[in-house]
Amino acid sequence: MPKIKKRLGQLLVDEGVITEEVMKKALAVQRESGEKLGEVLVNMGVTTNEQIVNAVKEQLGIPLIDLDNINVAQDIIDILPVNIAKKYEAIPIDIINGSLLVVMSDPLNYFAIEDIKVATGYHVKTAIALRNILLNNIDKYYGKSKAQEAAQDYRKNFANKRVKTDQELVDRTDAPIIKFLNTIIENAILYNASDIHIEPDEKEMRVRFRVDGMLREIMRTNIDMLSAVISRIKIMASLNIAENRIPQDGRINFKVKQHVIDIRVSTIPTILGEKIVMRLLDKSNFSMDLEKIGLENDELIKLKRMISSPYGIIMVSGPSGSGKTTTLYSILNILNDVSKNIITIEDPVEYNLKGINQMQVNTKIGFDFANGLRSILRQDPDIILVGEIRDNETAEISIRSALTGHLVLSTIHTNNAVGTIGRLLDMGIKPFLISSTLAGVVAQRLVRKICPNCAQEYMSDEREMRILGLKEPVKLKRGTGCSLCNNTGYRGRIGIFEILEIDNDIKNIIDTDYTENKIEKLAVDKGMSTLRKSCISKVLNGITTVEEMLRATYGDSV
Repeated sequence: MPKIKKRLGQLLVDEGVITEEVMKKALAVQRESGEKLGEVLVNMGVTTNEQIVNAVKEQLGIPLIDLDNINVAQDIIDILPVNIAKKYEAIPIDIINGSLLVVMSDPLNYFAIEDIKVATGYHVKTAIALRNILLNNIDKYYGKSKAQEAAQDYRKNFANKRVKTDQELVDRTDAPIIKFLNTIIENAILYNASDIHIEPDEKEMRVRFRVDGMLREIMRTNIDMLSAVISRIKIMASLNIAENRIPQDGRINFKVKQHVIDIRVSTIPTILGEKIVMRLLDKSNFSMDLEKIGLENDELIKLKRMISSPYGIIMVSGPSGSGKTTTLYSILNILNDVSKNIITIEDPVEYNLKGINQMQVNTKIGFDFANGLRSILRQDPDIILVGEIRDNETAEISIRSALTGHLVLSTIHTNNAVGTIGRLLDMGIKPFLISSTLAGVVAQRLVRKICPNCAQEYMSDEREMRILGLKEPVKLKRGTGCSLCNNTGYRGRIGIFEILEIDNDIKNIIDTDYTENKIEKLAVDKGMSTLRKSCISKVLNGITTVEEMLRATYGDSV
């Protein structure tokens, strides 16, 4: 048997990171818990992952690999079975001169290296990475493989066999459908996806994730799985498994890594079969901090001034998925006080807000926004949130609620802030009612942020200068793409805003001679920043790109 290299504990003692006494205590804990020694030491608080990694790197010359900065080919990942990868916290990243380069949390584990040699058939060279980053990348790379394995298992064992019902298939605890779907959801959470799309093609079932507002295809598999996958989702969401002719909506509470993800499920029938969209609402990552959603300082001051009004109506405008709910909840978070009775009517309630009474629309029993509003007005409210103004009836009641001394918050679908006034007029609301009650409008969009891990500076070209309205070149930023942002160059999103305060001059135009252009010109002259100007500021500050600005605002019209 080859000579065993120095073990991790002794190496850390030799490097002065821990003492002999600490190592003995840690080894005793390890024997009881079965955890890895490095994990035990970190949990004891006597060292950090960074100290462990640096000690190994310095003493043995084992390279440190930043897994978030590289993209590993799937055929390399497939060399090492997932059970081995997870057992030894190892991930293969390359083949160099016939040897497999494997990144490990403990590259001193001789027995692990020998097992990897046997499992892969390759001579193994080792590298080290920070444990938390390594584990995230194992989940990321092997998640797709796990889903594909479940799909293959289904085709092998179930696709050509008769089962009485889809329910019979998905109720089995060992069913590949359960493994497939759980893996898809877990992977979506890992990718910070907001939505999962499962949809039929002619011969395949396609799975796509919406990440940072953009859809990305994750995998395709045999169409034979579609019926069973949809049945499983319907069971989880308490929907009618036998009904596939009409749309259905439901919810799932999905537990992963000690916290619960709320999933909104929507099904629709298509000519090729049912399509499902699952919206992921991670309450643990949801922030209601108005100062962190992307508002510039002057925009924040304007908005805070608007919401300080004791009555009136404040509208938030934007397309679906533009962050309107986050903005409204952030406003309520500021206004929430024990002295105020705050009641909401939403479709659906996305997040539970402590200290606030929330109601959900239920059209099946005739409980819509208008009926909900009437009920709210009998509950002695101070502040009312209406999820969306969709029709004349809801608009009328909202306006009259504001007239009677209530602060009303709501959303509406328009292209910009000024367009909200025209939309209310189209709904049949009288101009004097709008001018008397409308306190302000917030129009917004979400733009993708440049990935900070791979951001690089460059000088703007003539086209970019023209679009940004610049006379001289300036330094801008863009992402080159890395594994942390899945090679997109973007990671995360931030809001851009257009805030219209309704002052006496604007009220006068609404009452006498309304045109959108007149109000917009007056508002801009008074200091309103348009959506495009708001985005230009974020481009110049290195937060987003010119391309993203053009996508999110009005296109390249320059």
